[in-house]
Order: sequence, then structure tokens, then C-alpha cells
Amino acid sequence: MTEKALSTQRRALGRSGLEVSAIGFGCWAIGGPHSRNGEPIGWGEVDDEESVAAIRAALDEGVTFFDTADVYGCGHSERVLARALRGRREGVVVATKFGFTYDEERRESPGTDDSPAYVRTACEASLRRLETDVIDLLQFHLGGCDPAAAEDVLAVLEDLVDEGKIRSFGWSTDDPGRAALFAGSPHCAAIQQAFNVLGGNAETLGVCEANGLASIVRGPLGMGVLSGKMSGDTKFAADDVRHGWDFRGNQADTLAAVGRVREVLTSNGRTLAQGALCWLLARSAAFVPIPGCRTVAQARENAGALRHGPLSAEEMAAVESALGR
Repeated sequence: MTEKALSTQRRALGRSGLEVSAIGFGCWAIGGPHSRNGEPIGWGEVDDEESVAAIRAALDEGVTFFDTADVYGCGHSERVLARALRGRREGVVVATKFGFTYDEERRESPGTDDSPAYVRTACEASLRRLETDVIDLLQFHLGGCDPAAAEDVLAVLEDLVDEGKIRSFGWSTDDPGRAALFAGSPHCAAIQQAFNVLGGNAETLGVCEANGLASIVRGPLGMGVLSGKMSGDTKFAADDVRHGWDFRGNQADTLAAVGRVREVLTSNGRTLAQGALCWLLARSAAFVPIPGCRTVAQARENAGALRHGPLSAEEMAAVESALGR
């Protein structure tokens, strides 16, 4: 494989000095069921053995970036990721998040905490569960946090870098003003935002591009809509965060939009999911999509987007035309 081809498979993690695979692995779903105020915030039941196998399959396919959070499964996702990476941690970049409180035994997340003391408590807990001495990227999970409180969080994160507990940090927020607040700090490496072929906040992406930050893309497959496996009859289990979706009602327009871009995204041998990921790779060099995975098959399919690389300019234009943009 040529160096040019290899370069499409790797991306800088902002200003961290770290390099990651252009497609990562989102670890929300492998946390299993958990809830907030009686409502599901997980993706339902999960097989831990399959989760471990999926992570290792992704590694075998060249994926080196894994994104989790302490609240995913109320600690469970971090533990499963640590188990899967035992003996294979070299060259792997691990990101996690903090800000939501949780009860590991009850699998319940009752609220939030943005106090400086809690930042430290959460970091230490994640270090233990991830079985590591340093977290590569620690991200503030409360996207709508008051900017004044976020400045106090920022100060603690810089201290944690100085202490060697974390290598870099970021904020999971779709708001460009909040992204800019973190972007000015020397060890901020990334902003995590929602983006996919159907939509996203270009202004927040612009903050990342202007400041040399990575834009870690959550929801790159629209929480499964862009997998090509959903129809008007699709229903979700009661413990799935998507259980209220109705593809003949509140999600009908989304499913119709997917239909309009299917042909161009699946051209040249790509699956629909791969095409959606390749669209993101072409949309911005700052993007590092983190599609969620629960199975070996999903991990291999998503990683396959690395071999296809970014969509061409002609394909990008065809997508825009199909969506009337």
C-alpha cells in the first residue's frame, strides 16, 4: 500500500501529538442497559464476549481509537474495553468522558456533576476501570454546561495533564461558543460533536478546523439509521434509547432522506454504513468518526471504510444534489 493510501487511514488527534485510525470505535452500546429517571440511556442487552471479540476484530482491521465514557453502562463499557485491550494496548488511543453521575450496581445515572473535585474523582475512577496509568483523551461530557463552570473544569483538566494523569482533553458539545472556550487551552485536542451525512453543526466543525483540533464524530451513522438495516416496520426494545422512534411517524423524514442518498453511498462496492463514514472522511480532515459497534460483523464492516477512503468530489456533489443542499 502506498504512503498516500496509508495517510487516508490515519489522522492526527488534534494538537495532542497522537495519531489515530481515521475511523474509531464507539463504545456506548457495549455498556449494556442503563437508565436515567426510569428512561433507557443505553442500547439494550449486550453480550460481553461478543463485545470483546468486536474490539479485537477492530484492532485486527487497523482501528486504533476507542471512545467510551464512565456513564456508559455505569462503568461497564470502560471495564469491557480494558479487558479487550489487555496485551494489545500499545499503539491504541483511548478516550473517555466524565460529568454524569452514576451508580454502578443499579446501572442508574441520576444526574450530573461539574465540580472541580468531581473531575478528579471521575478521572481516578476511569483510570482504575480502564486499567491504565494515563488517559489519552479525557472529555467533558456535559455539552450544555454553563461556560463559567466549564472554565473551572478546564483548569482542573490542565492540572491533570501537568500531573501526568491525562495526555489531552476535550469537550463533547455541539455549541461553537463552548467549543471555542476549550479550543484556546494548550492541551485541548478535540471537540466531540454530532455529525453525519444528514446534518450537523458546521460552525462547531469550523472551530475545530481553525484551531487544529480533531472533531470526533458521534452519531456518524445516525444511531443506526445509516446502517441500511432499518425500515418503516423497525421497532426497538424497551431498554433501548431509541425505543420511542417511529419510522412511520417521527423518523419518517429521516428514513426518506437515507433512501435518497443510498445509491451514491453504496456505489463502488461500499455498504451504506461504509459510504456514510467515507462521506465524513471527505467532508473534513478534522473528522474522526466513532461508529458504535456491538458485534464482530459491525466492527469489520465499519473498519472496511478505511480501505475505501474518502468519497470523491463527484460523489460528494451527488450526495448534496440528492439531499437538495
